Amino acid sequence: MFELIRANNRRAAVLVAAMAALLFVTGYAVGEVLAPGGGLLGTAVALVVWLGMTATSWFAGDKIVLGLSRARKIEKKDHPVLWNVVEEMCVASGLAKMPDVYIIDEDAPNAFATGRDKDHAAVAVTAGLLETLTRDELQGVVAHELAHVNNRDVLYMTLVGVMLGSIVVLADVGTRVLWYGGGRRRTSSSSDRGGSGALIAVVAIVLMIAAPIVAQLMYFAISRRREYLADACGAVYTRYPEGLAGALEKIAGSTTPLHVATRATAPMYIVNPLRSLKGGMSALARTHPPTEERVRILRSLAGGPLSMQRYESAFRQVTGRAVGVVPAGSLAALEEVAARREPTPDSRSRTERVRETTDALWQLQRFAFLACACGTTLKVPPVYRGRTIPCPHCDTPLTSPAAGD
Repeated sequence: MFELIRANNRRAAVLVAAMAALLFVTGYAVGEVLAPGGGLLGTAVALVVWLGMTATSWFAGDKIVLGLSRARKIEKKDHPVLWNVVEEMCVASGLAKMPDVYIIDEDAPNAFATGRDKDHAAVAVTAGLLETLTRDELQGVVAHELAHVNNRDVLYMTLVGVMLGSIVVLADVGTRVLWYGGGRRRTSSSSDRGGSGALIAVVAIVLMIAAPIVAQLMYFAISRRREYLADACGAVYTRYPEGLAGALEKIAGSTTPLHVATRATAPMYIVNPLRSLKGGMSALARTHPPTEERVRILRSLAGGPLSMQRYESAFRQVTGRAVGVVPAGSLAALEEVAARREPTPDSRSRTERVRETTDALWQLQRFAFLACACGTTLKVPPVYRGRTIPCPHCDTPLTSPAAGD
């Protein structure tokens, strides 16, 4: 698996360099549009913008994403099942440090991972996911997300996302100046300098308009490949690909909107939380591979041991593509074979899963749980802390602990 991660990093470095080149070309184009001959200054500004945004994302990118998603950090006592599943998959994936675990108070089932490296990572799942999935299915989703951490996708996607944001910001500045007239005056002055100046200005405008589109398509295409690879790793980690396949079907089949998702964060989720685009460009603009295709690949692994080579063969057979997901140079080194396991019985009903998740959210909101001798458990909001409340079933007075207790 180390060889796979190393090959993944080499490919990531090439793509990051390509995105960086596009960023600097955009800076050059904006500089030329704003002031003929100012391309080098525009490139320098692009570098400064990128360094500033990269520093912010490096030190606080995961906190920003988790904050935008309204995710709440939990401990083992808050949701033991989720915590134990993350622990199990850390062992299976070889992660030495368990990532922080978060719950998002949203009914739509989904999940994502974020962070900058294996020692600074987090996994966030929605309440809807915990209520909808069985334990095996939850294990498949968590394994998929930990694969993103293990493969260093979280850092890579953060860097590429920052570059995309920088390109959009620079292009937006140039476009606004152009439409408000300043750019037209400068283009005219370029033509006064001769044909070469006018040509540079026209090329700069075309680059400025095209760069954000190209960058976003690159971002989406890269994201799709990494989803396949995380599926493959997740199937090997769990040794039960049907769990992940069933989870993907349930997540994709949900019609509940995920309100906290945005276009910037959508590629991070295991299934695209936004509605699919319509029209001829939809295939290029997808943030994720088709879920039906991912499920068919996973289910074609039925029977026999699991390995990355088997996933690669299944991928080529289902998609009909000549180029696979696993880097060719690392396939020969991937000799790890996992024995398939049987499904794990999950005695919890959906009602019990809903109650379990709701209790976890109430605990995170500092509700007090008061147990009465009659068997009733009261969930008391923080505003009633320190008050005595009669049990609604037997009138026994129950006192809520004071704030800070």
